[in-house]
Amino acid sequence: MYLLSKLNVQTALCTPFSALRRSSICGLILAFFLLAGSLPLLAQQKVPPVHHSRIGDSVTATNKELTIRMIGKRQRYCGEATTRDEFINSPKSVHIHPNGKKFYVNSLEGGSTVVYEMGSFKRLKVVDHHLGAEHDHLWSQPSDFYPFTHYPKNNHFMGKPVESAFSHNGRYLWVPYYRRTYDINAQDPSAVAVIDTETDEIVRLMETGPLPKMIAASPDGRTIAISHWGNNTVGLIDISSQKPEDWHHKACLVVDYVLPLNYSTTVPVDRDNKSGYALRGTVFTPDSRYLLVGCMGGGGGIAVIDLKDNRYMGRVLGMMANVRHLIISGGYLYLSINAAGYVQRIPLDTFIAKAKELTGTTVRLSGWEQCKVGQGARTIEASPSGRYIFAACNIVSQLYVVSTATMQPIASITVDSYPVGLDVSEDGRYVFVTSQGRSGKGGNAVNIFEVEYATPEIPEKTATDTAQIAPTAADGAVQAAANGGKAQQDGESILSRFLSCFTASTEESGNGFPYLPVAIGAGVVILIAGVYVVKHRSCS
Repeated sequence: MYLLSKLNVQTALCTPFSALRRSSICGLILAFFLLAGSLPLLAQQKVPPVHHSRIGDSVTATNKELTIRMIGKRQRYCGEATTRDEFINSPKSVHIHPNGKKFYVNSLEGGSTVVYEMGSFKRLKVVDHHLGAEHDHLWSQPSDFYPFTHYPKNNHFMGKPVESAFSHNGRYLWVPYYRRTYDINAQDPSAVAVIDTETDEIVRLMETGPLPKMIAASPDGRTIAISHWGNNTVGLIDISSQKPEDWHHKACLVVDYVLPLNYSTTVPVDRDNKSGYALRGTVFTPDSRYLLVGCMGGGGGIAVIDLKDNRYMGRVLGMMANVRHLIISGGYLYLSINAAGYVQRIPLDTFIAKAKELTGTTVRLSGWEQCKVGQGARTIEASPSGRYIFAACNIVSQLYVVSTATMQPIASITVDSYPVGLDVSEDGRYVFVTSQGRSGKGGNAVNIFEVEYATPEIPEKTATDTAQIAPTAADGAVQAAANGGKAQQDGESILSRFLSCFTASTEESGNGFPYLPVAIGAGVVILIAGVYVVKHRSCS
């Protein structure tokens, strides 16, 4: 009996190790991918080194087509008295007026939009987003789309400005608020402020869904779209009238499902990481027929909305995971891929053709071209001609320039840590980059660059009703032969697929579940087991 029991125990112990031995090579390979794939996350989990740019820094593109020079900055910390500005407090975004005379910087934690004069870079005004009784008359009629479920409705709060978009030929600037300050977990409606750029005063306030981030104006001037990071919805506002008092909500569309919001009203949670699809980049097609919204989290991809009948169509997949920003230029749809640090593109016509196959679910689109830039690729913008893409890369604290003729990086220059927002002037002469900071380090700066082009920029056709550049039809300027197929990607890369399993924390703070330790821990366990089995070829 004793011998039998001993044999049974040996058999029980040998069986799993025998199975593991037979798959030891697979285990080692899996461990390698776990460890290698975790390396990009290391930069996301730890705060990278802080960098500070210097006025006078410059770089010339590898192909000699342009030179970038830092000519100024506005910063909250240190610096010279000529560059210091106390109102630059966690600058989230920057937007240059279409007439090229002013630019606007949203200071998220400062609760203000700072207005500067172009050229002199002199501060002209500070638009305060602390809302009180004096603003009550500016609120539009509430809609049924955004009920208050956790707090009594209260229109007196400090708004935290995130992104912005111009409408009505630049007359109005729309600024969504991250959340109402009393709503600590962004569960109830937030709001959007409308600034009259002739007076730089708030002239209208409207409710939005929870945690709105990105906003866009349609090229035909009839619709404002606001993507709600907080619960997988997109709000549409009718702005066809020239009168702000006539503007009204017309739809709130759901991307697959409404994220349940049942968090505490007294204990903060990380809403940057717990927001479903984490809707971010938002762009209208040039004909104003479709709205495309990037999904940084969840199942990823790009959500597509048919504006002809205000209908959510589904999500297009196939690009890399963690889509952050979307633009359309030169007949192409461009994406920034945050975690891995890439710029991707595909012909817009190809994308729309595939999107038309959607029936409320998903389709997969292959054929994406990609260009490696710096990790943490956030805002991207095209030069007026569409020949270059500028990318603010957060983790590496760099401004990258991509040639659209080859889909290769041609220049990069240091910016203050850690860049998030970016805009390019209508003539391409200026590039502005905002550095928001991470975990209390870096940030609180606006970097001002001047760009000299070897060949003058000839703007693409300009949208008549917004500050956005409308693309022309694909002109074949980018040739597959030019890049030798090096930038071609059919579907998601293996690394991107792997990263998508661990980037449920897809936002911009880098705080969340410790995916890196878990990944490395799992990899080490499998690696040790594999080595053990290889060394001990049999149980005895």
